[in-house]
Amino acid sequence: MTTERVSPPVRANERETLRSFLDFHRATLAMKTDGLSDEDLRRRSSPPSTLSLLGLVRHMAEVERTWFRRVIAGEDIPLVWSAEGDFQVAYDAATATREEAFDAWQTEVAHARRIEREAASLDVTGYQPRWGEHVSLRLVMLHLIHEYARHNGHADFLREAIDGTVGP
Repeated sequence: MTTERVSPPVRANERETLRSFLDFHRATLAMKTDGLSDEDLRRRSSPPSTLSLLGLVRHMAEVERTWFRRVIAGEDIPLVWSAEGDFQVAYDAATATREEAFDAWQTEVAHARRIEREAASLDVTGYQPRWGEHVSLRLVMLHLIHEYARHNGHADFLREAIDGTVGP
């Protein structure tokens, strides 16, 4: 599998810029997993930590689901891997497969893209109960860019430890 990653435009409106950077970071995470087996993807960074590339993909499925579906769209749905709302469960990918993790992640990304495109503007808000605040779609998109960028840094180190692959 080879992931195509499109660079964000250098001149675009705010919404297209945010959308493009978010998609760039989504593609970056996928690129970091290209060509690896389920076993490689489950390899933990440094036990006892459960952090792995597959765990990051599962975590980002939860992040996409939470911010777009639960917060912006107001859907009353549980997390993907924890009905109790424990975000840490997604990181434990000991028995997970690429297919299971990527199906969930891609499903949540598709929902997120739909919700963003259907929103009237970046000023649309949703309620984030953990913060006790209403937040804008603009903030959600920026938050996800930040979340992906941070975890893509983790993915760089994880991938290099697996097979020495470094790079963009």
